[in-house]
Amino acid sequence: MESSSNSEIAHEFFPFFKVYKDGRVEKFMGSEHVPPSDDPHMAVRSKDVVVSPEPAVSARVFMPQISDPSKKLPILVYMHGGGFSIGSAFNPGYHKYVSALVAKANIIAVSVDYRLAPEHPIPACYNDSWAALKWVASHANGDGPDPWLNIHADFGRVFLAGDSAGANISHNVAVRVGLTSLPGVKLIGVALVHPYFGGTEDDKMWLYMCPENKGLEDPRLKPALEDLARLGCERLLVFVAEKDHLRERGTCYYEDLKKSGWKGTVEIVEHEGESHVFHLMKPKCDNAVDLMERLASFIKQD
Repeated sequence: MESSSNSEIAHEFFPFFKVYKDGRVEKFMGSEHVPPSDDPHMAVRSKDVVVSPEPAVSARVFMPQISDPSKKLPILVYMHGGGFSIGSAFNPGYHKYVSALVAKANIIAVSVDYRLAPEHPIPACYNDSWAALKWVASHANGDGPDPWLNIHADFGRVFLAGDSAGANISHNVAVRVGLTSLPGVKLIGVALVHPYFGGTEDDKMWLYMCPENKGLEDPRLKPALEDLARLGCERLLVFVAEKDHLRERGTCYYEDLKKSGWKGTVEIVEHEGESHVFHLMKPKCDNAVDLMERLASFIKQD
């Protein structure tokens, strides 16, 4: 029989996880994984790669069918959502979504399987995603560990994207690009889908997952104007949904970026009548189709 101390809950953050007084963490949702599909006859091939053996960071690389081997393709580094604590690049929903985007935009994508909190406290997710971008950059001279990137990737057209927590991570990686150059790589654009930048009940969870935080004004949670001013990309696209509890902060991010002194161009798109990450829940609805078309166009435009 379990002792009362072992079964007592110390923290609960529904629908993500709860922590027992003995330190055990229980996630409310499991994470189903699907294998990659490296079949040359498929419209999109995929394979899993090791970004870093220690700490253990992996990613799933997606590549469309190559009709013209001499034509280099843009690269998208994608960060999944899930409150920094659940989800995976290998989840069926994200596998299907990134595959569909790769086919639509005709790009190579690297979907990052960063370490999850609270078992791996924030900033692990930021550091792992930065490591993944550096791994991508290691192919810029054609001598990196992955042949798909060596042969087919255009390192002058690199993009970041993510949804919810993944959009927050994408922003923070873009800030780091602005502070630290990546030789041979040009970050053209960043797409933030229903981004999380604080201002909700979820803030308590973020502060718990990030023990070394600076409170609710922590720039990783609530972007500071000086960080926005040095984003290391040329273009930025923000998606918000009318019924999303994160809509207001996403809109504020757009407004703050415009007045920060950043030299790039920013656009915001709102989908009426929709809730948080609706495009993953019902990917075939008209607004989800529109979102993917706009995302693909953002990447493909010259």
